[in-house]
Amino acid sequence: MTLSNVRDLYQQVILEHYKKPRHKGKTTPVHRFQRGHNPSCGDTIELTVQLNDTGDRIEDVKFEGEGCAIAMASADLMADALRGKQVGEALSMVQRFQSMMKGEDEFPKEQRKLNVMAGVAQFPVRIKCANLTWHTLKAALESPNSSDTSVISNEEA
Repeated sequence: MTLSNVRDLYQQVILEHYKKPRHKGKTTPVHRFQRGHNPSCGDTIELTVQLNDTGDRIEDVKFEGEGCAIAMASADLMADALRGKQVGEALSMVQRFQSMMKGEDEFPKEQRKLNVMAGVAQFPVRIKCANLTWHTLKAALESPNSSDTSVISNEEA
């Protein structure tokens, strides 16, 4: 596949998930909630997570918010990839995604749809857009209090 075809596919997938997100809304019930904000460009996200009865597996992830196509597509792709994952595995995926944004890693074959976001690494100013929802997820999973109303920012990242 030529570089031009890869870029076209990258743009097509991002626009598809931006225009028709599959995971927009709020989970029922909400076991984890976190707000995220990217002050660099104004992206905002509210992420809700539904866990299984033992609290160690993600049943559902949904998001609401406003932002650029990259931020919203990243949220939708992430939500899709995390359903059914153990919490520890989800946190490892956050690390892998952040490494991918630095051009250092990519996802394995069974999660290859997330690799479409690797193209963002070519645009350093957009990396925070793609990372916002992943930072927000990490904060949500690491906070046992689902009523926390703090807003995390990825400005330091």
